[in-house]
Amino acid sequence: MAVSLQKGQRVGLGNTMQYALIGLGWDANRYDGGYDFDLDASAFLLGADGKVLRDEDFVFYNNPETRNGAVRSTGDDTTGGNSAEGDDEQIIIDFTKLPPEIEKIAITVTIHEADVRHQNFGQVSNAYVRVVNLPNAEAQDGETMLRFDLEEEFSVETSLVVCEIYRRNGEWKFNALAAGYRGGLEALCRAYGVNV
Repeated sequence: MAVSLQKGQRVGLGNTMQYALIGLGWDANRYDGGYDFDLDASAFLLGADGKVLRDEDFVFYNNPETRNGAVRSTGDDTTGGNSAEGDDEQIIIDFTKLPPEIEKIAITVTIHEADVRHQNFGQVSNAYVRVVNLPNAEAQDGETMLRFDLEEEFSVETSLVVCEIYRRNGEWKFNALAAGYRGGLEALCRAYGVNV
């Protein structure tokens, strides 16, 4: 049974997890703006200083895989999270391939062209992230270990750092963060040291 987390909680992923699926889901509230919602999941692989070591350590819709395949996106859902159930986007982590200098993986969600479309996370509901323990590198599903439902209202934010997966004393841990920011993906890239 999956552990349900609240904002700010941290939990260990165990020493045996080698492959993880990070599933992200959300629903876009109906509004009359005339645009679909296009939410994008991204991952930033960070060193000890909290910055990417190279631009290839940033996974998003235009760079779906890191330099060595340790982290990859399964694809971009541009429909705005209108599926009835299941993840809208997924990120796969192969812990066996993560370079030792990577200390943290920040998992984020941003709204594509939020300023142009006058959209923000106040118009998004039922957002969650879950961590699935995959039995092997080719698996598509496994046991859901934990789930974090984002219950906070974000009225003006256009980007969220949903969670962080970080290394502490040789073990990978999960931090339920839910930190909202303005400025979209570009602002997050600048904060994490990606050249834009």
